[in-house]
Amino acid sequence: MSVETGTDLTTDPAADSTAVDNATATAASASNDAAGPSAVTMTKALNQALRDSLADDDTVLVFGEDVGRLGGVFRVTEGLRAEFGSNRVWDSPLAESGIIGTAIGMAMNGMRPVVEMQFDAYAYPAFEQIVSHVAKMRNRTKGRVSLPITIRIPYAGDIGGVEHHSDSSEAYWTSTPGLTVVTPSNPADAYSLLRESIASDDPVVFMEPKSRYWMKETLSLPVSTAPMNRAQVIREGTDVTLLAYGPTVRTALDSAEAGAEHGLSIEVIDLRTLSPFDDETVSESVRKTSRAAIIHEAAQFGGYGAEVAARLTERNFTYLSAPILRVAGFDVPYPSPKLEEFYLPTVERVLDALESWDWEL
Repeated sequence: MSVETGTDLTTDPAADSTAVDNATATAASASNDAAGPSAVTMTKALNQALRDSLADDDTVLVFGEDVGRLGGVFRVTEGLRAEFGSNRVWDSPLAESGIIGTAIGMAMNGMRPVVEMQFDAYAYPAFEQIVSHVAKMRNRTKGRVSLPITIRIPYAGDIGGVEHHSDSSEAYWTSTPGLTVVTPSNPADAYSLLRESIASDDPVVFMEPKSRYWMKETLSLPVSTAPMNRAQVIREGTDVTLLAYGPTVRTALDSAEAGAEHGLSIEVIDLRTLSPFDDETVSESVRKTSRAAIIHEAAQFGGYGAEVAARLTERNFTYLSAPILRVAGFDVPYPSPKLEEFYLPTVERVLDALESWDWEL
């Protein structure tokens, strides 16, 4: 599988869309299945994962704001309503708490709802429903009631989004026991992890990096990648381990390339599932390299990287040659589009952080 890292500017997430009739949608799906390997965007991979899940299991439902006729703001659900009907794919009212509350009732009665929050910060009105009910129902009922709900949340920045459209809210969800939190960084994982999330009997917060929606990868769908809950070493190295997830995996790989020009061998790990955390894979890498840094777009203070640094220090202290570093967003609300380039972690910031270590130790 090969990856094209550039954005496909011919795909405009704000462009208008019309409904696709049943014959057209079915023909397009069959054509894609028979075509063999092709350049697939993350948007297409997610769309196909939803389509295949709907086709394989009659209990799967897809709903949320504008996911039906429009096909979603980012066209992830395009064509699904036409193919499966408005009883299985439909537009909800603009009420996130209501969306999750409805999903809870459906899941308690044998359905597998897949809901979209549309944008990261739009999920906040549903926060109470998610942390108080979705995450706790299995425990509250001593395992008698499961909630197989997949909560899709497009998240993070680098798309020129305005306020409430570029948050990285992963720490809220990972600090809530009872939730599995997943974020793919590439189209293959997007397909495989979403299929696995929908099939899970436990609730999954599925975070989709918006800036990677138009990333292309040459592959054939369906595809099966590493299981959920397992991190992946995607570049071998011996000097330092870079940990990343979602949108910052590309930053980590670019940093590794730049570091190699200066004689630095950087190992890169894509975490993939943020909770539960794959201590085994990550600790094995850190014990080999003796140094680690984690990259994320969310603010540094209290961010996800703080938990990762603490876990790695507790488990691998005697193997470390230097403190674990965090390269993150700044401790300010997400800035306006004109300023986001100064907020986001960059290759330069990553390399500057690595240079701050005393490499003689």
